[in-house]
Amino acid sequence: MLIFAPASASAQLASANKAGVSMGHLFYVVRDVEANKRFWVALGGTPIGQGDSVWVSFPDVLIYLTKGESNGGTEGSIVNHVAFRVQSFATVEAAGLKVARLANFPGVGSTNTPEGERIELFENTATNLTFTQDTGYQDVLAQRHNRPLEIPIAFHHIHLYLPQGKVAEAKAWYTKMFGGVPGKRSNYDAVDLPGVNFNFSEAPKPTVALNGRMLRGIGLEVQDLAAWRRRLEGLGVTFEAGNAAGERGAAFTDPWGTRIILTEGLRSLAATSTRR
Repeated sequence: MLIFAPASASAQLASANKAGVSMGHLFYVVRDVEANKRFWVALGGTPIGQGDSVWVSFPDVLIYLTKGESNGGTEGSIVNHVAFRVQSFATVEAAGLKVARLANFPGVGSTNTPEGERIELFENTATNLTFTQDTGYQDVLAQRHNRPLEIPIAFHHIHLYLPQGKVAEAKAWYTKMFGGVPGKRSNYDAVDLPGVNFNFSEAPKPTVALNGRMLRGIGLEVQDLAAWRRRLEGLGVTFEAGNAAGERGAAFTDPWGTRIILTEGLRSLAATSTRR
């Protein structure tokens, strides 16, 4: 496959917001680590390490791949999909990946990992990337969604499919817990954090919790992990007693089944990819 050139110094995690949090990593459990690494590198990532557990670095997110079994992809779970922005689908296809385009939404498509996980893609020409902040919010970083992408690829959003009547509750929860910026991404209720836009929709049919799926957890990078644990425990969060194999940090599940892993120190790991 033709591999994209790394995005040099842009291949790093976003700076934390005032609350001390940014997007960190996506934790995938896959049967074939090497095949999945090739996919993510073809999409534009920079590999870090090799073997049964590897990292692939992108602007705003790290992909962590570890060998194991899962009970399926994200479809049917609380996290329906994750999405990246790219310059064009033609570049993705030149790297050997197939892109399925949405006929009714120009500039929107998706590609699939070797084990069938759908990754949504947005070209610069897509018209439904715009993020409108709720009244009273004027966050400069959140305005990045309203400007053209200037690098080859960047992480964009995580889309949660919630039970009926829970969208407003989830939006308020993510805003409060992580100091996010509430608003709308296109017609979806959303909360923006540095490096990621959380989108919320009502699921057309019941979904299940994320734990056990191929995407095993959503990683958020924080400043002072111990303080974050104390703060969230004070807000009613119950952390898992131990970590799954290969995990760093502290994990818990949101009220709707999204498994979240708080980490501290992955920023330096992401930075190493810019020096390779």
